[in-house]
Amino acid sequence: MNRRLLHCLTGAVLAAVSVVVPAGAGPAGAGAPGSAAERVRLLAAPDIPLANVKAHLAQFQSIATANGGNRAHGRPGYLASVNHVRAQLDAVGYRTTVQSFSYNGATGYNLIADWPGGDPEDVLMTGAHLDSVAAGPGINDNASGSAAILEVALAVARTGLAARKHLRFAWWGAEELGLRGSQYYVDNLPSAERARIGEYLNFDMVGSPNAGYFVYDGDNSDGVGSGPGPAGSALIEQTIQGYFTSIGVPTRGTDFDGRSDYGPFIRVGIPAGGTFTGAEGIKSSSQATLWGGTAGAAFDPCYHRACDTTSNINDTALDRNADAIAHTVWTLAGTPAPPGSTVYADTFETATGWTVNPAGTDTATAGQWVRADPAATSSGVATQLGTTVSGSFDLVTGALAGSAAGDHDVDGGVTSVQSPPISLPTGGTLTLGFSWYLAHLNNASSVDHLRVRIVGSSTGTVLDVAGTAANRAAAWQTASANISAFAGQSVRIVVEAADAGSASLVEAALDDVRITRS
Repeated sequence: MNRRLLHCLTGAVLAAVSVVVPAGAGPAGAGAPGSAAERVRLLAAPDIPLANVKAHLAQFQSIATANGGNRAHGRPGYLASVNHVRAQLDAVGYRTTVQSFSYNGATGYNLIADWPGGDPEDVLMTGAHLDSVAAGPGINDNASGSAAILEVALAVARTGLAARKHLRFAWWGAEELGLRGSQYYVDNLPSAERARIGEYLNFDMVGSPNAGYFVYDGDNSDGVGSGPGPAGSALIEQTIQGYFTSIGVPTRGTDFDGRSDYGPFIRVGIPAGGTFTGAEGIKSSSQATLWGGTAGAAFDPCYHRACDTTSNINDTALDRNADAIAHTVWTLAGTPAPPGSTVYADTFETATGWTVNPAGTDTATAGQWVRADPAATSSGVATQLGTTVSGSFDLVTGALAGSAAGDHDVDGGVTSVQSPPISLPTGGTLTLGFSWYLAHLNNASSVDHLRVRIVGSSTGTVLDVAGTAANRAAAWQTASANISAFAGQSVRIVVEAADAGSASLVEAALDDVRITRS
């Protein structure tokens, strides 16, 4: 940890946030997806085995011992540490990337690991620095944080966690030289990628031998130092505090002083938080009364020294913090829709963000898609229905009647409309269902059509109805399709209608779109 001092703050322990969830209620009962009510709801995270975390520490110690006594930037022990972590993550299904950078004439490395699934537009990122100082193996600072988040990442894989958010873990290089690795990562993220990171959790020194229990002061309730973190940091703080309160351990705030790897994130407005058990700062008498340990002694007497070995760890603090990390990840990641539930639904009674001509390539000069209360039209057969499947509104190609049936039908080519992003959960069977009709007169042809597609990392067509040279009356029908191939992706529904041949009378509509999980 690159800290010049520890802000040993005293103050009242903030009450844990608790949300009462009605019996049997899913996310709808707890609050809208992504709302504070649902996100703070306490979820059942697994217990993180202390023995597993300590096994990682032993491996980091062995790496340091075999490589000149340290795991510092530019030294072979650091790259060996990266390779150790990466091998374990690759083995359980993470997508790992090693990002290289240069500092002080040496190559440094960040290891980034993404767990498949979750909403790619809403990323929960958890990080810790992996490097030590040159003076020692850096087991508390910061193999402790690195090992704890590694074991949490492995628990994600063991449990098959299907989170609503996309989960990303990171191990930073050259933190001890001024946050060089995390700063490089943030500086080189495109602005759109930065915007996708909803929260960043940082764990730097979580097993100090004379431990304190500090939580980054996201809301600046202590009123000390640098002020609050970006909006959303308070929720992270409350979530972590809630865990420690549940096990009867009081916490105190520590300032967002920017001296660990959360610094580059909060500087670009990304909410952050985490825990810290203390560095070279001195434990006060009141803190010793609060947490035990030795008053008048450093939280970590081996801070940045050769004696920061596996003997320099408080097992109780390490165990509690590893479990707190798991709790925070599980809680903030959010739960996907439970089996048998509705993932997405739109009856079009209110505007929900569908976009006409989303790609800017439509050619239709009339009859463009619109959410509306449609008028009935006919020309020997019904060409547009004035009644919807439910309520009063649907998606329809030109809602008005006009003086003739062909006044507001689709003319001139293609008209398309696209749904807002829809986050699909993993697990179970995902089914897209909707009601539809395509109507035309006998001047239509096979190039006229109604199509419905799912667009994610790939595209799937779920409905493709072509016109024919015959009268086809408007009549509501239902369609359903298994879209489980898109599980874990953020997708959009794209609907297209076309009068693509010679001028013909074509109308189409869509209503009651629903995605369910079973």
